[in-house]
Amino acid sequence: MSAALPIAAIVHPPKRDAGPFLREAAFALAARGVVLGGVLPVLPDAAAAESCALELEDVISGERFHLTQNLGSGSTACRLDPGALAGAAAAARRALDGGAQLLLFNKFGALEAAGQGLRQEMGQAVVRGTPVLTTVAERFVPDWQAFTGGRATLLRLDDLDAVQAWWQTLRTTAAAG
Repeated sequence: MSAALPIAAIVHPPKRDAGPFLREAAFALAARGVVLGGVLPVLPDAAAAESCALELEDVISGERFHLTQNLGSGSTACRLDPGALAGAAAAARRALDGGAQLLLFNKFGALEAAGQGLRQEMGQAVVRGTPVLTTVAERFVPDWQAFTGGRATLLRLDDLDAVQAWWQTLRTTAAAG
C-alpha cells in the first residue's frame, strides 16, 4: 500500500457550505505559524447568497476574483468568468513558487472532477511536495479519490482538531524524513 499524499479534503454533505470551516481552519493553521497560500472562498452576505455570486480571495494578497456572473432575471444558471478563474489559478501558482508551506483551494468540485478548474494547480503542488487542503462535496468523493489515487486524507467537516492533527502528522513525517 502506498503512503498517503500530503493532500487532504474536508468532506461536506449536499447543500452544506464548507467555506466557513475552511476559512476557520486556515486561520487556525496561520496562527500556528503555517505559511499559507492559495485561494479561499469569500463568505457571501445575505444578498450574495441568493444570487450567483462566487468569489475567491488570494490568501496572500487579499485580491478577490469574482468567478461567476449572473446572466439576468430570465436565467436559471450562472456563468463562470474564465478570466477570474485564470486569476485565481495564477494566485495559487505564485504562492507555490513563493514558498507557501500549505496551499488552500476553495473546493474540488464539478470543474475539477471534469479535469478543469484549479485541478492542475492542485496537482502541481502535490508533485512539488507542497501540501494541499481543500473541500469536496460527498458526491465528488469518488472523483477526488480517482484524482488522488485514493491516497489523500479525508477530513470531517467542523473537526478542527482533525485538520490540525493532519498538519502535525505531515510536519512530523517531514522532520523525520
